Amino acid sequence: MAFEARNLSDGFGRRFSYVRLSVTEVCNFRCTYCLPDGWKKTGPLSFLTPSEIANLASAFAEVGVSKIRLTGGEPSVRVDLIDVIANLSAVDGITKIAMTTNGWNLDRRVRQWRNAGLSHLNVSVDSLDRDTFHRITGHDKLPAVMAGIDEALSLDFRSVKLNAVLLKNTGEAGFDAWAEFVRQRPIAVRFIELMRTGDNADYFAANYIKGSVVTGWLTQRGWRLQPKLPDGGPAAEYAHPDYAGRIGLIAPYAAGFCDGCNRLRVTSRGKLRLCLFGEGGCDLRDLLQNAEDKSALIHRISAALAGKPAGHRLHENLPGDLKHLAELGG
Repeated sequence: MAFEARNLSDGFGRRFSYVRLSVTEVCNFRCTYCLPDGWKKTGPLSFLTPSEIANLASAFAEVGVSKIRLTGGEPSVRVDLIDVIANLSAVDGITKIAMTTNGWNLDRRVRQWRNAGLSHLNVSVDSLDRDTFHRITGHDKLPAVMAGIDEALSLDFRSVKLNAVLLKNTGEAGFDAWAEFVRQRPIAVRFIELMRTGDNADYFAANYIKGSVVTGWLTQRGWRLQPKLPDGGPAAEYAHPDYAGRIGLIAPYAAGFCDGCNRLRVTSRGKLRLCLFGEGGCDLRDLLQNAEDKSALIHRISAALAGKPAGHRLHENLPGDLKHLAELGG
């Protein structure tokens, strides 16, 4: 018997139509705010297989989830990424297949991803200045990443967006360049407040600035806040009549940030995480082998939602057991 979408809700009445699925913990960048010393293997790379991912998505679709976002680590390090995308595109009820990438393979692979069924693309670009990009990521890859973005814009993606972590030394100084970037491009650039994790306490203290610097800059220049889509993410996006693109903000430290949460997370090894900054998780992998019987999996997911908290505890400097963002894709 199919479950109705309203059944996938928590004790606070929030409904969940969006799943962020990590497909790997591996990342080939060394971003200063996440993996400054690079990714290091800590155990077997026993990540979910394409068939397990498809079975997971099929169960979520039964309870009203229509959007899956692939995250990492860096998803494109998986050699079977096209199979993952293609399998998801064949799942009834999944209407949006998104991915967040650092752009490493973008110029070489984006057309294949689109052909396999990827519909929405987010690319992490922390600066438009080549030297600054190199310093933050550990790689002099900005020209190749930008070439991949231009290639993506030439395809019929339903949306292409860029993400930039808001840092004290690279924030407001770069706003003019970002605004000029979206003047002729139908693309959204979203600044993300730096988030405290288990491994970045000192970096956070030295580099965090409030997202209000973004919204203040925008409103002073005539940009206006736009309505959110029902299955959209947490970004507040602003538009201006003189610009083809948008500029937005993801501000996890803002009051009420968690009130409209509509997303769940699953780790690359099959654990359901109720919050990016939570602890532990509910293991689902033992139920991902049988494509036919979804009832036990749906029951376990629904039961776990009873324990979803009202919000995170970042304001108390408590990031849960999240060591770094590569573990769950941010």
